[in-house]
Amino acid sequence: MLPRELFRTDADRIRSMLEARRTDAPLDRLLQVDEDWRSSVARGDELRSRRNAGSKEIGALYQAGRGDEADALKVEMSAVGEQIKTLEERSKAFEQALNELELSFPNLIHESVPPGADEQANRVERVWGEPPTFDFEPQAHWDLGPALGIVDFERAAKITGARYAVLQGSGAALERALISWMIDVNTTRFGYTEVLPPYIVNSSALLGTGQLPKFGDDLFHIEGTDSYLIPTAEVPVTNLHRDETLAEDRLPLRYTAFTPCFRAEAGSYGKDVRGLIRLHQFHKVELVQFATPSSSWDQLEELTGHAETLLQELRLPYRVVTLSTGDLGFSAAKTYDLEVWLPALGCYREISSCSNYTDFQARRARIRYQPVNGGKARLVHTLNGSALAIGRTAVAILENYQQKDGTVIVPEVLRPYMHGLEAIEPVGT
Repeated sequence: MLPRELFRTDADRIRSMLEARRTDAPLDRLLQVDEDWRSSVARGDELRSRRNAGSKEIGALYQAGRGDEADALKVEMSAVGEQIKTLEERSKAFEQALNELELSFPNLIHESVPPGADEQANRVERVWGEPPTFDFEPQAHWDLGPALGIVDFERAAKITGARYAVLQGSGAALERALISWMIDVNTTRFGYTEVLPPYIVNSSALLGTGQLPKFGDDLFHIEGTDSYLIPTAEVPVTNLHRDETLAEDRLPLRYTAFTPCFRAEAGSYGKDVRGLIRLHQFHKVELVQFATPSSSWDQLEELTGHAETLLQELRLPYRVVTLSTGDLGFSAAKTYDLEVWLPALGCYREISSCSNYTDFQARRARIRYQPVNGGKARLVHTLNGSALAIGRTAVAILENYQQKDGTVIVPEVLRPYMHGLEAIEPVGT
């Protein structure tokens, strides 16, 4: 959420941001409602002052023996009281409308974000690794997984529906190995504290991180309750400190969490509907940081580097891109996408997004820190990134490590987590 004062003092900056993001948040409507609210509050204050003065004047008139004038003034002040009551109701309605309108505005954009309408304008920052070459036609993971007997889409559809998968045997073991290895690296080498949060959150948590109210259609809502399945661990982990004031000397705080993620994907419009790339239920290891405003941009580079290290140690080719203004997420001020190479598709696909939300989420969730030198508490900056999306990492391993004989080599760093298994072979061989 943006500071209310910014709408009043620099509406042109917000208008420019909306144009850059190609979004139509109702700025003129908000400015009008804010003006109406402030006018109602000011008029109410004037009338309350008039009523207070009138009350004193009534008392003085009675003391002076001028009862008729006092009675007349009482009638007048009664009418003023009714006007105040009406204005208070109007002010409350204007303020509620203003609060709702404010939630529809995305974050400001960092100056380093490239301008552009969509993902075509994203800027490639660096490329790591060389895509593998094959002396055979590489299989897509949606063919390779079933052929190995480790992924079953048909039985998942029978159990639940489309865009779910059953992993079994070495496929399930690979997913579990990735989770354990990533959490171990994040905690023992990068200094993150592991969190195992609830997988169900309330609407206040989703409002705090920016999923509500704008993206309600992408969420799985539990009917008859104020509860939702989490779309990402970012939601419960960021809300650990909702309505709290942290000590500056504790920052940055670093958390990592493995959770399942649940997304209705209402806006995907048929994109990536085949295979494991875009499921309604998937696993992810998340990184979340709370930082001071002066350090958050350095923390974004650090967090992105942590996600990159995992891809490097898995020996998976990838590139880092900065999302353009038109491709940037609602709450983010700047985002790096890590895109892994998928041989069957012949292109890079997103496997992690690492973002600095500045104070946007913190203002919504009321997360502050107390400066060590005293003074007023300030809003923290929040950051998060995937390290990594487990299913997509498994996809990248299957496609990049596949062999001519139909087997898949297990990356060395994962073998201790898979009881020394060096290759995934078709079931029954």
